[in-house]
Amino acid sequence: MKIYLIPIWLEEGNKESLSQEIPMIIRQTKYFLVENLRTARRFISALKLGVVIDDLVLFQLDKKTTKAELENYFKQIPKKDENNEPTKVGIMSEAGCPGVADPGALAVEYAHKKNIEVVPLVGASSILLALMASGFNGQNFAFHGYLSIDKAKRQNEVKSLEAESKKLKRSQIFMETPYRNNPLLKDILKVLNPKTRLCIASNITSQSQFIKTKMVAEWKKEIPDLHKIPTIFVLYAI
Repeated sequence: MKIYLIPIWLEEGNKESLSQEIPMIIRQTKYFLVENLRTARRFISALKLGVVIDDLVLFQLDKKTTKAELENYFKQIPKKDENNEPTKVGIMSEAGCPGVADPGALAVEYAHKKNIEVVPLVGASSILLALMASGFNGQNFAFHGYLSIDKAKRQNEVKSLEAESKKLKRSQIFMETPYRNNPLLKDILKVLNPKTRLCIASNITSQSQFIKTKMVAEWKKEIPDLHKIPTIFVLYAI
């Protein structure tokens, strides 16, 4: 058996963001562990590879999947294919790279424990693309995923990230569920020092891509509407 980490596009239909290796591996793969079944089927169909979707075996691997369920998935996958070669198993996130801010890491952890080869494929990561475009320190950075839903806790987390950034000269990367972007941005602008720099990177790789870095004081003069727009935030305090 061999595990392939298959990135999918950040913007639906953007085939230019996919490496040439991805369609080739998908053509050769029957078994997939995916975060969202509908998204995975739509992605594979859109590539027009001649793959019959109903012939594929898709297991849902999301944040609710338990280790017992994962083990059961792997029990249903043969170790060798019809050519006596290691069976290819694809892992797909709902967007971007699997295993990064994604439950796919659970399957990768299992693969390493079982001595199954893991092959990461090249693809777009909104996290790294945002950092690249921010102009901040790329030698020392941290991704913090989703911040707290609770407003008071979230504000404290943002202030802590700022203090750590200033002390360690570290770029701090985080995100939010798109429909909660505006409340998060409101809290960011409320608690951060006016001179702290903030990069807002939205709809990365799409035609409506928006990436800007400004001081907090400057953002307050012109606050963007980020409601339901996939966004990565990067802050850097000096």
